Amino acid sequence: MAAPKDPRPCSIADALALVGEKYSLLVLREVYLGNGRFDRLVRNIGAPRDILATRLRRLVDAGILTKRVYSERPQRFEYRATQAGLELEPVLMTLMAWGDRHLHPGGDRPMVIEHSCGKTLAAVVVCEACGDPVRHEDLTAHPQAPGWTVSGPEAA
Repeated sequence: MAAPKDPRPCSIADALALVGEKYSLLVLREVYLGNGRFDRLVRNIGAPRDILATRLRRLVDAGILTKRVYSERPQRFEYRATQAGLELEPVLMTLMAWGDRHLHPGGDRPMVIEHSCGKTLAAVVVCEACGDPVRHEDLTAHPQAPGWTVSGPEAA
């Protein structure tokens, strides 16, 4: 079956078009950890240098990272998260929590993040209005794109 000409309008798809490329989220992980210099990014991510350079350029162009010179000769850059980039950090923390639960269930987590309260962070998504944890069974989707329902386009 061929891909539909006009897939569902979706903020998830839009975000993944930007940060879903291989290595992009790992770049953000390293920047959050304070490793924003190119050589550290290459070492800690394991990405080929040309691909990493492309990902960094895309993240800077999108306003997720900023780039600043830290050495003139040779010219070298350091990358830092913008406000938009920092707003992706909870996404990574939630993804890490999922990985800890489902890929490292014995507690052999590769890294823990400590919150300012002194405890290990346990990332959860909560409803901003009521503060309750988000559970699948409590959610109802309401498509806002004209011509679309939960099951797909109205004409289909």
